[in-house]
Amino acid sequence: MAIKKIGVLTSGGDAPGMNAAVRAVVRTALSRGLEVVGVYGGYDGLINGDSRPMNLRSVSNIINRGGTVLLSARSPEFRTEAGMQKAISQCLKHEIEGLVIIGGDGSFRGAQDLTRRGFPCIGIPATIDNDISCCEHTIGYDTALNTCMELCDKLRDTMQSHGRCSVVEVMGRHAGYIALNVGIAIGATSIIVPEVEYNFQRDVLDRIEMAQATGKNDFIVVVAEGIGGAEQMAKDIEEKTGIVTRATILGHVQRGGTPTLSDRVLASRFGARAVELLLEGKSNRVVAEQLGKILDFDIEEALAMKKTLDMDLYNMALEISI
Repeated sequence: MAIKKIGVLTSGGDAPGMNAAVRAVVRTALSRGLEVVGVYGGYDGLINGDSRPMNLRSVSNIINRGGTVLLSARSPEFRTEAGMQKAISQCLKHEIEGLVIIGGDGSFRGAQDLTRRGFPCIGIPATIDNDISCCEHTIGYDTALNTCMELCDKLRDTMQSHGRCSVVEVMGRHAGYIALNVGIAIGATSIIVPEVEYNFQRDVLDRIEMAQATGKNDFIVVVAEGIGGAEQMAKDIEEKTGIVTRATILGHVQRGGTPTLSDRVLASRFGARAVELLLEGKSNRVVAEQLGKILDFDIEEALAMKKTLDMDLYNMALEISI
């Protein structure tokens, strides 16, 4: 039997472009004759039944907004069997027959749990860390890269003016994609990522010394959040080299801001495809992008995949960033 009503929610950390995905889900569904409800507050909202009908105007003028108009929250209760059963009961009460869940791998595990209990779900990857293995680019990643690049460019102005060093910590707890690409884009002297074991003397101090020997007097070291210790590293650099060094932790500013064109288009394509999958009777799928094509994968398969850092890109960075 064809579905008549679907819900859409955002879960986990917010990412620029989530609103564009919500807009695409709502408008695609309405154009195909479905009713749509927005679930507010992620899985907590699902448990509490905080869902509201959405129409064309519900998503007007949100494509350019950062954050998520549906709000997001971590939900310890949803991780319990009782919490999941409550969520399903609320869906049945509101006659929701399928869910589009926008978020990262934690959100997809929730979608997987619901599907295993007989409730159809489709996942849309939205995380600035870009750490969803089946997907080449996730929603929010491009915007975060550009945000970090612009902030580092501003830092560089001061570093150049005073002949200083800056240690910049960017997001990426388990993934160095932001650090690597931003480091290349700003010409960082050193790039430290979780995927590559590093040695402070070889990978930081020696590179600064080599750059100094060629006449350079300002330096930026980009460190992924998963490595951490930016403030201590700054102190160690200053102690060992005598160069005035400051640490800057960019933090959650990387998650905010107006999404780039790339993220808006990607999110729109993901949202439209997610609705199509539900209409095709499919479930437990993650929408993904590879080589410019929109694909979909079984959630369990997607979560089992391993994403590796591009070592050719990393090695190129080492060669050109002195």
